Amino acid sequence: MAEFDHGLLESSQRPLVMGILNVTPDSFSDGGQFDAPAVALAHANEMIAEGADIIDVGGESTRPGATVVQEQDELERVLPVLELIKELPVLISIDTYKARVAAEACKAGAHIVNDVWGLQKDPEMADAVADAGVPVIMMHNRTEVDEQLDIMSDIDRFFERSLKLASDAGIAEEHQILDPGFGFGKTLQQNYQILSRLSELRKFGRPVLAGASRKRMVGYVLNNEAPERMAGSLAVHTLALQNGAQILRVHDVKPHVDAVRIFQAMKELGSSQ
Repeated sequence: MAEFDHGLLESSQRPLVMGILNVTPDSFSDGGQFDAPAVALAHANEMIAEGADIIDVGGESTRPGATVVQEQDELERVLPVLELIKELPVLISIDTYKARVAAEACKAGAHIVNDVWGLQKDPEMADAVADAGVPVIMMHNRTEVDEQLDIMSDIDRFFERSLKLASDAGIAEEHQILDPGFGFGKTLQQNYQILSRLSELRKFGRPVLAGASRKRMVGYVLNNEAPERMAGSLAVHTLALQNGAQILRVHDVKPHVDAVRIFQAMKELGSSQ
């Protein structure tokens, strides 16, 4: 099992690309495509070959209106996949907001917990992450959209709660990662406000993940469907890199790995001597 290298997330190092591996029947973009363990393994290997640094395994769709998955069913989806991919040369993330799923997934080989409710949904999640000794991605989320909301202030308050939960549980600061949650409980305008002001999240002193891959914030602007949103996703994520994102969570790995290489070349080769 690979060790998590937090040094890769420091601002002086290149951003990381996290490939999405949904083992669900109903995810908005690729539901049902990779829910058989052997097919999931093949896709994980494909993403690694394309340059993925992290594989994010999810057993429950978090799209609006998705069916809630019971804890045991989620475990039955993700554990066989983790068993198959745990020895691959890549970091593995488990995408869940349930403490037991996170704990069992980490025992099965996951190196990172990716919680779309920022440790605030399951009261046992922070302790589960701390006990596992792994990093956690804490995403901002909302149950309802509020067009009048100052979204950046709401994100600030949410992250302050998440960071306190993490610290109180004993999760090391260098294991705390923030995700503003593009598309989760936000209007189109709020999503683009977050993108334009993403650099403000640097004040928390934690790595920032951006995940807008194939989302409706891209589709609304381009008037296209999820499979056609690669170029738009790439544009959003490139802007996120410019504003400080250090991890990109994506469906299309190779184009994003190329974009990161160009971004890094601009930083390293384009600076004045």
